[in-house]
Amino acid sequence: MGLNQTQSAERVHIGFFGDRNAGKSSIVNAITGQSTAVVSELAGTTTDPVKKTMELLPIGPVVIIDTPGFDDEGILGEKRVMTTKSILNMTDIAVLVIDSSKDISNSGRELITIFEENNIPYITVYNKSDLLDTVPANDEEKIYVSTLTGDGIHELKEMIGKMYSVIQDNDMHKLKYVADFVHEGDYIILVVPIDSAAPKGRLILPQQQAIREILDVGGRAIVVKENALKEALDSLGVRPKLVITDSQVFEEVNKVVPKEIPLTSFSILMARYKGFLDMAYEGADVIGRLTDGDRVLICEGCTHHRQCDDIGTVKLRKWLNEYTGCELDYEFTSGHGFPEDLSGYKLIIHCGGCMINEREVRYRMKCAANQGIPVSNYGIAIAYMKGILDRSTEIIYNLI
Repeated sequence: MGLNQTQSAERVHIGFFGDRNAGKSSIVNAITGQSTAVVSELAGTTTDPVKKTMELLPIGPVVIIDTPGFDDEGILGEKRVMTTKSILNMTDIAVLVIDSSKDISNSGRELITIFEENNIPYITVYNKSDLLDTVPANDEEKIYVSTLTGDGIHELKEMIGKMYSVIQDNDMHKLKYVADFVHEGDYIILVVPIDSAAPKGRLILPQQQAIREILDVGGRAIVVKENALKEALDSLGVRPKLVITDSQVFEEVNKVVPKEIPLTSFSILMARYKGFLDMAYEGADVIGRLTDGDRVLICEGCTHHRQCDDIGTVKLRKWLNEYTGCELDYEFTSGHGFPEDLSGYKLIIHCGGCMINEREVRYRMKCAANQGIPVSNYGIAIAYMKGILDRSTEIIYNLI
């Protein structure tokens, strides 16, 4: 996958924050070299986050996010501020924009506190430096720029690039999705049902990512539907290193794949890749202790159109009801929607998280952990209910 095709979840997310009319949108346009955001002298022009994917050296593929003013007022203003706070949950690098002709506001100080409390590396940008008689010197934490004259924009881009090293030094994942299980010449069988919820004519992201990583290390990816798996195993002539399946057909695939061949799922590998495998493994044990009326939150990171056999809203609910024999109370979220108050839930079952970045996944896991709510994920939960959890995680924990 080329840089221009890099999925949003795999890009570094750079958020621009600050008060209304501080010039956030003007700076975003200057950084991207495009009229990405609407610019106006009227305060509060940006009412919703605006995202732009681009290449920013030396980082590479990034997502630039322009946010509404953090000092917005009124009922709608409060909602916009809440939206801006939700963007913070996915922000890898924050840029605080301040009007250099004014003192830093209380909302600006609040943003700095949020950055520091959440370990978000940030840069303070004093915009409209052309209005100053004397422009102070820049340092590693702050920079003066003018979108009117272009002064400081190149230096700002370089400062953002240097922040990438801070991200790399933080506790960000350095794992591969599947490549660290594969050696040159290994055969990996990928079981890919044609899911009605998947984009027409395309494989879903975890399947694409697995194929690419296998090829990158010189492995041999064999992609089959579940009804062709036995024939593929019989005709291959050598034992595959690993079988990776869509979790929806775990039970069928488990019956076909000999016990000596390692088996796991795309969703389980994604839980490891996003950093919450252990939490999901431990959380699955709660499934066996659910009782009538318990509330279960099922979360998906993407916003695909729900189908009649949707895994989150239909299949998981069916399997949970059958396994527990209980009448459970289900709630569902999708996309970037995730409740801050998790009290009352007995269990959260999350998707692999392929469509949201690692920082947002970790934020969600932290919310659950802080409130004492167990979390599992689709693949782990299905494997648990089908009695193959140990088998489906054995190769991962042996590697660790």
